[in-house]
Amino acid sequence: MSLDVREVAEALLSGEEREPLTDAWPDLDVDTAYEIQDEALRLRQARGETVIGVKLGLTSQAMRQSMGVDSPLLAWLTDAMVLPAGVPVPSLIHPRAEPELAFVLGKRLSGPGVTAATAMAAVDRVHGGIEIIDSRYRDYRFALPDAVADNGFSAYFTLGPVGAVPSELDLSLEAALVEVDGAIVDTATGAAVLGHPAEALALAANALGARGLALEPGWIVLTGGMTDAVELRPGSRVAAHFSHLGSITLAGS
Repeated sequence: MSLDVREVAEALLSGEEREPLTDAWPDLDVDTAYEIQDEALRLRQARGETVIGVKLGLTSQAMRQSMGVDSPLLAWLTDAMVLPAGVPVPSLIHPRAEPELAFVLGKRLSGPGVTAATAMAAVDRVHGGIEIIDSRYRDYRFALPDAVADNGFSAYFTLGPVGAVPSELDLSLEAALVEVDGAIVDTATGAAVLGHPAEALALAANALGARGLALEPGWIVLTGGMTDAVELRPGSRVAAHFSHLGSITLAGS
């Protein structure tokens, strides 16, 4: 059975649960998966969504081990994914929450050759945040190409109220406590994200540069889950408490 990139992109955007793509196409590679992801973005834009940044996934060892993959991935953020503080998370298939450090860019950042230091020079401010991921794949079973094609399972994200100048913080030591229904269930620091979240930002710039693209001023870059993602059940509340970047609480619908 041949793979039609547009057809698969449309199916993934339907919001319906399905078997992993690699069940039907076991030879699906990451490059083709990014073609599916980009086609899905074009479909999102056609229905009125605007690109506002990118996210990295699987940047922490905890997340890679949890999901059984060995490489980080890149995916798109649009304005439809912004979840205002205090708004319940809409009903999803497999919603999970993870704490993130998010950069807001003040300058264009274009690879190749971007280092962590040059990446940080392009950052205007840093926020704590929570990303809600949602896999379309039945039984939460997938390989890396499945995750890439499904836009890194991007669903929603909320940024915290505190925007700090990155040079004023040691982001490798910035900690996040994850709380579920009043109990602390996990904790990590920024060092969990490729050693330093600036490394994730540089990775994003260089990966886009290899595709002839760049990170634009004003874009948001979610640098990846600091801890393993926690399940967000209906009626449950998940909070992320950061050392210097405030707290965010989200509730399942």
